Amino acid sequence: MNPVTRVTPELWDRLTPFRDKAVEDGIPAEEVERWLAAAVRPCAALTRDGDGPVVGRFGGPLLLPADAPDPEHPFVASIDLAALPADATDLPLPPDGRLLFFAFPETDSAESQGSVVYVPVGTAVVERDRNAWNPLDEDDYEEMLDEFPEGPLRATAEVSLPYHPDVALPGGPLPEPARSEEFVALWDGTCADIAPDAPLQIGGYANEEAIDGDPVATAVWWATQAMEAGRWEGPVPQDVSKWVLLADWQARNDMEGWESSTVHWVIQREDLAARRFDRAFASVFWNP
Repeated sequence: MNPVTRVTPELWDRLTPFRDKAVEDGIPAEEVERWLAAAVRPCAALTRDGDGPVVGRFGGPLLLPADAPDPEHPFVASIDLAALPADATDLPLPPDGRLLFFAFPETDSAESQGSVVYVPVGTAVVERDRNAWNPLDEDDYEEMLDEFPEGPLRATAEVSLPYHPDVALPGGPLPEPARSEEFVALWDGTCADIAPDAPLQIGGYANEEAIDGDPVATAVWWATQAMEAGRWEGPVPQDVSKWVLLADWQARNDMEGWESSTVHWVIQREDLAARRFDRAFASVFWNP
């Protein structure tokens, strides 16, 4: 592991193009290393192609515990946690069981636009109607649902850096604050060759088409509005470092007509450690 013990040596070495470009642009090498040591995080990139292990799937049958309520949002994907590559994320995820992700990728408002369900190993499940979230059977959503992706998801361990200069870290502000925008721009220019965009990502940093602000901070703001409107149970700490990105779904990679849509599932660190996945909050960026 590198000095901050968050990513493997292989992932650490993969950042060489970022280092080289930073030094080429006149940033002292020691500043680059301080930034990377503070900011780098591992993540699991999930795609429908490649040669990584199959760790879940987009769509498929909706299998839930018999006593679980019907979901309030469409079913997106299921992930087998035991199949994720070792050290793929720095999140305190359960070692096994399944995570089911739900989202409505079209709006953002003062309520969660999705949810996460954890199904422990050995839990008896029954197949549910995937349209149970839409009890009135409204036809307006058929076009959107027809665009939801289907198929196996393969995982690759990837490296992640901030896409925005004001990201919050548990250890405090990023080093070299005067360089933050430069480092973010460098990552934006090199990440395609280092860690290509994936339709579904577990852990790491949030990204979206508009990246002026941290999407996790935006999600916390929406959660606060939801709590104040009586649509979300608090507390909602305003310190963004108390939250993490659980998953990003770049729906724009999969859904024609929703080219800018991104779903961010966030959760408080202490809720994640306690496996309170019912406390995950989903926000959506969509610019039709």
